Amino acid sequence: MTESKAQDWLVLLHQLPTKPPYLRVKVWRRLQALGAVAIKNAAHVLPSGTTNEAALRTLIAEIVAGGGEAVLLEARLLGGQSDADVRALFDGARDADYEDIAASARRLLETGPSSATDLARLHKRLDEATALDFFGAHGRQAAEAALDNLERLHHAHPDVGRDGEAPSVSQSELRGRTWVTRSGVHVDRIACAWLIRRFIDRDASFRFVDSRSHVPEPDELRFDMADAEFTHEGDRCSFETLLLRAGPADDPALLAIAELIHELDIGDGKFDRPEASGLGAMLAGICASTDDDMQRIARGSETLDQFHAFFRSRTASR
Repeated sequence: MTESKAQDWLVLLHQLPTKPPYLRVKVWRRLQALGAVAIKNAAHVLPSGTTNEAALRTLIAEIVAGGGEAVLLEARLLGGQSDADVRALFDGARDADYEDIAASARRLLETGPSSATDLARLHKRLDEATALDFFGAHGRQAAEAALDNLERLHHAHPDVGRDGEAPSVSQSELRGRTWVTRSGVHVDRIACAWLIRRFIDRDASFRFVDSRSHVPEPDELRFDMADAEFTHEGDRCSFETLLLRAGPADDPALLAIAELIHELDIGDGKFDRPEASGLGAMLAGICASTDDDMQRIARGSETLDQFHAFFRSRTASR
């Protein structure tokens, strides 16, 4: 197993007086605004960096001015919790923000055309969540897709339909390319990589990048990231988009898997698949056991091979 580089953390330890009571609320709100997570009652952490350090030093000054005590440490985790455990806390907080944004966008879609103020408010919330998304929580793609869909509805001419499909892509355009996605792969990205290797290009190579700073190369195809060639479109997850535009169109087993991935990645209740929880648990276990993206894809691909065989046999029996 490839060992990941140890993460440096900033740890704020603080003790607040019982009065004035508003100081506790103020400090809690400031920590939330910085994106800090708690690993103990009075221990909050942020990834190490000059911007986060300056913000925490400012907060320490406010705590001391209010009669409290605070200490700022730079540390590495050696036991009890791993870097992956703490990163999962950050991802969970951001995923909750992203899901709330996506749900708000879906509600506006259901009620009809939205105002410019509604759009601006949701875009502001998305920008705020993204600024605190230190490790690339996978819920960002669903939130961006929901907002894009809302944006299209807002600007669409009333006589123009909303169900246009992107064109399919020839297999020759997809072979011999490097496929790029965000590091820290999870459900949708694991499934996309499996689909690519199994049905599109068995010799495909992958790169895992920080989507915020990545500059695409000419031979690359991106998936499940901002501005990617294959990503969330409308209410579809990236796997559904990739299957629709580049995968086999006549495989009922793949369509069943697409519904599972949609259910796990977007969770909007569109498909009622009882197998989704089982696949979700298996993929979550794989991600918990390794931080290595290629190992996650390799193990996840074995699982998806089994699900594909199951659905194919069920189709054949009918």
